Formats: sequence, C-alpha cells, structure tokens
Amino acid sequence: MANDAMVVMGRVVAPYGVFGWLKVIPDTEAFDGLFDYDSWWLGKGNDWRELEVETAKIHNDVILVKLVGINDRDAAFACKGKQIAVPRKLLPEPDENEYYWSDLIGVRVKNLQGVDFGTITDVFETGANDVIAVQQDQVKQDATEGDVKKEKPQERLLPFIASVVLEVDLKAKTMLVDWDPEF
Repeated sequence: MANDAMVVMGRVVAPYGVFGWLKVIPDTEAFDGLFDYDSWWLGKGNDWRELEVETAKIHNDVILVKLVGINDRDAAFACKGKQIAVPRKLLPEPDENEYYWSDLIGVRVKNLQGVDFGTITDVFETGANDVIAVQQDQVKQDATEGDVKKEKPQERLLPFIASVVLEVDLKAKTMLVDWDPEF
C-alpha cells in the first residue's frame, strides 16, 4: 500500500519478552487510539505489511502488542524502528485546524518575515503542548569558492500552538509561523 494511503500512528521501540511481543510508542491523541483497529500495518516508507492484532495492552508509558505471525524475540527485534500505521480510509477526517502528525512531516516552514526554516522532521508531545522539529536543508553553497559543503543542519523546536502556527496548507506542504529566526 502506498505511503500516502497510510497514517503513522506509532513506532516500535523494542521487543518485549521472548514470545514476539513489541513495545510501541503511540503517536495518537488518545494513548489507546490504536486499540480501535483489529489489524495494524507495520513498515516504513513504501514497505508495509498488514498484521492482525492478537492482543494489546497499556504498560507504563508504552503499548505492548502481540501481532499474529511475530512469535519470537528475533522476529520482534527485526521490527524495531518500524512504524505502526493505519490506512487513511479507516480514520476519521480531522477537524478544522487539526492534523495527523504524519501529514506534517516534510512540510516547509517559513516565518512572517519570509525566513525559510526548512522542513518538519518530527512532531512530538511534551506534556505542555505538541512540538514540531524543523530542520534546515543540509547542502549550502560556499559563495566564495562555489564549493558545495555538507554542514550539520540547524534544528529548531517550535511549539505547535495557535499563537505560533498561523497557517498550514497541507496541499502546498507549507506552514507559516510567527517565530524569531534567532531562536
């Protein structure tokens, strides 16, 4: 299934035990939001496979899940770093000014003064509010010699709140923010 047809809802962080259980950190508004679905898609990029949920439960700050077909620690370890997704067609449409986090990845961010901050690489919750991680493009042209140099890209963390995020256009993949470029 194509990546744009999937909405990432979490990620596998580690195996749990020896019988194929997985530790999943959900990226859902409700911690147990994934429990609404009988099967989850496991993968990354354009490589996804559907797996039936045998059982899932909340354990401390993660979800423990046993997926049909993942029956030992080696199979579970092979899933580490993969994402958990659900087909977009099964999800409700987000309300106005609400977004699925996975839809924000890759959106280009500019401020009111036209400064291009780069693209969103991650969205995460901090407790107080959600935060977007924005990374500048990596390749810069050296004006004096014309050489292309690789630099460590600057990353900005911006609060995902109405006073900072003024406009989001998912079709154009752009976001307008009220944020000082010196921050």
